[in-house]
Amino acid sequence: MRHFGHIAPEVRQRLFHQESCEFSADSPARLLSAALGATLYSPATRPRLADDIVKQAKNGVVSMVLCLEDSIGDEDVAAGEENLVRQFADLAGRAGTALPLLFVRVRTPEQIPDLVRRLGPAVRLLSGFVFPKFTEERGIPFLEALTAAETAGGRRLFGMPVLETPELMYRESRVDALEGIARAVDKYRDRVLALRLGVTDFCSAYGLRRAPDMTAYDVQIVASVIADVVNMLGRADGTGYTVTGPVWEYFRVPERMFKPMLRTSPFLEGQAVELREKLIEHAMDGLLREISLDHANGLLGKTCIHPSHVPAVHALSVVSHEEYSDAVDILRPERGGGGVLRSQYTNKMNEVKPHRAWAERTMLRAEVFGVAREDVSFVDLLAAGIPG
Repeated sequence: MRHFGHIAPEVRQRLFHQESCEFSADSPARLLSAALGATLYSPATRPRLADDIVKQAKNGVVSMVLCLEDSIGDEDVAAGEENLVRQFADLAGRAGTALPLLFVRVRTPEQIPDLVRRLGPAVRLLSGFVFPKFTEERGIPFLEALTAAETAGGRRLFGMPVLETPELMYRESRVDALEGIARAVDKYRDRVLALRLGVTDFCSAYGLRRAPDMTAYDVQIVASVIADVVNMLGRADGTGYTVTGPVWEYFRVPERMFKPMLRTSPFLEGQAVELREKLIEHAMDGLLREISLDHANGLLGKTCIHPSHVPAVHALSVVSHEEYSDAVDILRPERGGGGVLRSQYTNKMNEVKPHRAWAERTMLRAEVFGVAREDVSFVDLLAAGIPG
């Protein structure tokens, strides 16, 4: 699979200075953690789940979470498990069908070995599990169950803890909670693919809900948690983890209003471009601002609950030609001694040593999402990425 792989090759050639790499569920963890992109959640009870998964893969989704937790009722868990096993068997019988990375969000550690056993040979389609309400005390049993299930199933499996408990919200307990989480995930570092933020639960602790024109970063009490999570668990010194962006709850996107305009041409000029950009801004402004702020605050990828969010997340994850040029300059071997140089775009200073970690992260993002051509904008990428 690859990001933008659903786009025709000739269109990709027009859009990208460097195309995204190909990867699979067996690729190195460092690559996969960066490549998760827009992780689309779906209730595990959907009767045509296998068809949904195949459809989303064709539309550019590269990672999905099939949820047995908050998205379904307590009374539906057993039926959800049965449906998952049935749908995985269906997918396993579709030889050669492209699939995204598939994860299951469970409620209890005991579900992990039980589902792996019940999946049987179809476990080869599973990339791992998502652990809700992760703390040191709650998390260790999940990680132990994952390790045991991996051995029993003969398949590499990853865990993605969700950080969403009140202890992380409350100032008096936050540092202790984060230190405990760090101890838990460090013990199983090779099994932890990414850390996910449960901002909806954070808001719930205070009876809050952000409006569609506000980002998570506008809710200061939530923004403070994100900052501390990145501070302690997202460092660029080799000790950190990929931390993914919070879910965007709103999905009433008037695609019919702007999609025909986007489809006219990815390289329109003048008033048509201005109109397209205004329409996109009107329909998706909050989401676009939050994705940009995710990146600015050290997050990569995003939890998504609606397919309409996916093209925006992926389009904004593409490295611009300017970013790429700066990163290449900073990482040149002859720059190893440090120093300051003018950007090739002649609009900024690149300081080699302080900007090196940024450049390395940018090059990893370039590898998995690609680098846009110099004259290609976010609007062009979004236009190409929206499914037909």
